Amino acid sequence: MKAIWTGALSFGLINIPVSLYSASQDRALHFKLVHKTDSCPIGYEKVCKSTGKEIPNDEIAKAYELENGEMVMLEDSDFKKANAKKTSTIDIDSFADEKEIDPLYYEKAYYIEPAKKAEKAYVLLREALKKSCKVGVATFVMREKEKLAIIRASEDTLMLEQLHFHDEIRDPKGLHIPDSKEPAAKEMEIAELLIEKLSGKFNIKKFKDTYVEDVMAIINEKAAGKKPKQRGTAPSFTDMHDMMAMLKKSLEKSGSK
Repeated sequence: MKAIWTGALSFGLINIPVSLYSASQDRALHFKLVHKTDSCPIGYEKVCKSTGKEIPNDEIAKAYELENGEMVMLEDSDFKKANAKKTSTIDIDSFADEKEIDPLYYEKAYYIEPAKKAEKAYVLLREALKKSCKVGVATFVMREKEKLAIIRASEDTLMLEQLHFHDEIRDPKGLHIPDSKEPAAKEMEIAELLIEKLSGKFNIKKFKDTYVEDVMAIINEKAAGKKPKQRGTAPSFTDMHDMMAMLKKSLEKSGSK
């Protein structure tokens, strides 16, 4: 794995040299854009909007436009100068109970690896988090943006769970959300029974991305000159006036599970 960030993990006056590695990988199929008539690849060029000329990467810079239209050029070093500590430190500000954090705020997970000779401090923080049943609440800067995160112990590994800031979460007020009216007692009873019958211990290994396999099957069929087969059928929406009957059918179907 390739480290995507290196710096220090700080708690109190202790600074542990660490590297961050993405804990997940993209399983999506990657497609190329081509011309329909001859399959010629379509590319994106970085061109100057004034002249239409293509600009090489080494001549491209980041700039901020002021209100008067003036462009202020920024170098990579300028972002580090903005706050040298935040650009090189995952700073644990406080500790909290992980149950207090709404899952809505979770964004992405990273593994934390200590540098050589920093294992002692790494193990100390890991075991202290385990025994206290707490997580560290931290901030750091990555890709020119400040991030909020928690540091937690997962078996022998320290994890960084990147969070959304509160003001990044959209307010659902503009959506048409039903109020908190109580459903019919009988429907509620059957719904709760259905949930109970379909409940079991969560096992992440049971779940697999089968859609990618289905798309690959379509690709293989087309490559072989065959007409792709339809897989599955789109569901029809439930008639809300027939809710009870559908709940009962669902309950009967769940019997085998």
